[in-house]
Amino acid sequence: MSAHKPVPASGKPVRADAQRNRARILAAAEAVFAEGGPSASTEEVARRAGVAIGTVFRHFPTKKDLLAAIVKELMERLTAEVNSLVEVGDPATAFFEFFTRVVEQAAAKKSVVDLLAQAGVDLDVAKPVNALRQAIGALLAGAQRAGAVRDDVQLAEVMALLTATSQAALRSGWSRKLQHRALAVIYAGLRSAK
Repeated sequence: MSAHKPVPASGKPVRADAQRNRARILAAAEAVFAEGGPSASTEEVARRAGVAIGTVFRHFPTKKDLLAAIVKELMERLTAEVNSLVEVGDPATAFFEFFTRVVEQAAAKKSVVDLLAQAGVDLDVAKPVNALRQAIGALLAGAQRAGAVRDDVQLAEVMALLTATSQAALRSGWSRKLQHRALAVIYAGLRSAK
């Protein structure tokens, strides 16, 4: 669940029960769209979240809004995850664990991204992407200090590999076996010879 607490235009804080409903709706929507693809309904999202359909529409007036919120929350979750790995993860393995999870999640999010593309949703993810980039930079630096990643690997290269691999897994719906084989090749190029 995201640490992001929405604040409506009125500027008043959102009630705790409304925050819980929003989180349940997003979790349910992620599962419903991943399973049902474009034909999934917001009524099913409401049912799985245990809320009335009006509650879904109060938080997300359109399906586009709901899909955009799913992607933004995913970015926030990834950033929180990488920050946690920087703080408490094993620097020698955390970088590779995170890279693997991103590719696995991309393959699993194919339905949601396809729906966004069909709907022409333009996401404003500059801030979350920048926060994620900074966190991945810290993870990379830790892996390099631990001798797990070559010293000459730069953040721009890691971001290019992560983006390209995630997009390929997403667009092609890579099987788990293909994910592991592709990542093994990438990791062989990133690992330090030490």
